[in-house]
Amino acid sequence: MDIQLLHGAEIAPHIDDLARLRIQVFREFPYLYDGNLDYEAEYLATYVRSAASLCVLVRDEGRVVGASTALPLVDETQEFQQPFIAAGWNPARIFYCAESVVLPAWRGRGLGVRFFVEREAHARELGRFDWCAFCAVQRPADHPRRPTDYQPLDAFWTRRGYRHHPELHTHYYWRDLDEAEESAKPMSFWLKELAS
Repeated sequence: MDIQLLHGAEIAPHIDDLARLRIQVFREFPYLYDGNLDYEAEYLATYVRSAASLCVLVRDEGRVVGASTALPLVDETQEFQQPFIAAGWNPARIFYCAESVVLPAWRGRGLGVRFFVEREAHARELGRFDWCAFCAVQRPADHPRRPTDYQPLDAFWTRRGYRHHPELHTHYYWRDLDEAEESAKPMSFWLKELAS
């Protein structure tokens, strides 16, 4: 596997590959996301515009099989910043670790750990952050589309040093695979304090 670290405008040539990867992976539980390329291109443009963003891009024989993104929270949209502002946190001190997506055949090879290592290292290198944060969708345990063998990532995130902060929560909107319209999805945040 070939792993590249891309920043800001360097991400632009890879938007289409990233969009397709996100749509494919996020169709799985718990996101069940019925995505489209136009929305994805608009969403990913946020990372292109941020000079301090990071995309960890993974290829195997030229094919994009995994990616992870991050950027300063102040470069994110207001809907991402608002839960922190409302709770009295300073968004300028938070580095937002967005998505990590890996195709099924390439899972279990250490990419999840590598994604966190690279994003946290980038945050430390930038030198102006106290925290790394990410958010995750909250689905009920009895959700009808929950696979019987589904394993939440909470234990993995805890091992990486992150703690769940359910008081930091919001709703994002997308259309599930079985929905005709977008609906609100509850999201809550996990945080890790960066060592000085």
